[in-house]
Amino acid sequence: MALPLVAESPVQVVDDPKTWLRDLLPDPQEEWAHMLKFALFTEHDKMAMAETVEVLFRRGPELVVNTYDYLRRFPETAAVLGWETEVDEEHLEERRRFFTIWLARTLSMDTGGEFGDYLFYAGKVHAGHGPRRIHVPPKYVRASIGLVLASFAQYMAEAHLPGETIAAAMAGWNKYLSVQLHMMELGYEAARDIDEGTFSVPVRVFGILRPKMPAQLRPVWVHADATVGDVLRKFFSYYPVARREALQRVWRATEKPDSLWMDVEPAYQPKAGWRFLLNGREILYMDEGFLTPVRPGDKVDIFPPGR
Repeated sequence: MALPLVAESPVQVVDDPKTWLRDLLPDPQEEWAHMLKFALFTEHDKMAMAETVEVLFRRGPELVVNTYDYLRRFPETAAVLGWETEVDEEHLEERRRFFTIWLARTLSMDTGGEFGDYLFYAGKVHAGHGPRRIHVPPKYVRASIGLVLASFAQYMAEAHLPGETIAAAMAGWNKYLSVQLHMMELGYEAARDIDEGTFSVPVRVFGILRPKMPAQLRPVWVHADATVGDVLRKFFSYYPVARREALQRVWRATEKPDSLWMDVEPAYQPKAGWRFLLNGREILYMDEGFLTPVRPGDKVDIFPPGR
């Protein structure tokens, strides 16, 4: 038995599966805040971490240099970066700069939503969606976070900070960086998903969305049995800024015959006035709506209200 959908804003909601988009990845800004809360990352943690920031900041340049010296010496990561025989100095400088920006934001203990988006983007870069299209397997990203935490502990000890100060600070840094890792893995998942399939469907955006999106949008790859909903699920998971503009979240409760309780899951519908077109035809006016199959050569367009 399906119960009515409940909208998060006063917009008309149609309880019709043909109008829903389901199984989107979490919004990075919301997930960032949610997981920090789950990890019990508190103001007490931030105060303890702040006691060590000066020490860590002084050693920051050393950490950046040592990290990439190690990555260039370790055979597998040198191969990933294309440095098996010779280091590309321009590429090395780019990597160090990216790492320095991340480290500065980390030492500032940034918990803002935009940093959640930044970490999500970093995950996409690790999936080969950066300027150099280098794919970094997740195991090296996870281990690198561990190496950073180990360096933090080493620098604190070498500065002769009290043991209780180090212990309290490391508890906070571990929570904070663990959630960061989750956010990067979320971006990695979105990037891998949008590249998975046997043919691609281009998605174009217009109006107020256009300046908020990259100049070149990635095509969405899908398999032979895919629907318009599959295309849009991948697209909006990969481009959360587009989701925030074009979609409203609703909550659908379902009762399963073999369960003693209801499951509540999020779904998404277009906000009022937004138009979704498949090859020039309004998708929601088509008999199958978002369940309409897509084929090679199809294209999807998204228009804001007023067009």
